[in-house]
Amino acid sequence: MVDTLIGLACGAVGGNLGGLLLKNFSLGTLGNSIVGILGGGLGGGILGNLGLLGGSGIVNQLAGGGVGGMILMIVVGLIKKAMSK
Repeated sequence: MVDTLIGLACGAVGGNLGGLLLKNFSLGTLGNSIVGILGGGLGGGILGNLGLLGGSGIVNQLAGGGVGGMILMIVVGLIKKAMSK
């Protein structure tokens, strides 16, 4: 349970970090956070179940949450940008 919460929090941070780094795809702070939380849950769950990083569950949740949040924020930003054309 704690691992999941860590993954969600890291996802929110990853989504907002992605929004700061890639301003063209940013969804705003709230949008980046929401999409990041979703991506963090997915990414943390995938890495946690696969054990790709080898370490403890918390390490996998930290990495998977942050990366998953950032990736999903970029994907949603790309879709939003494509639809606005």
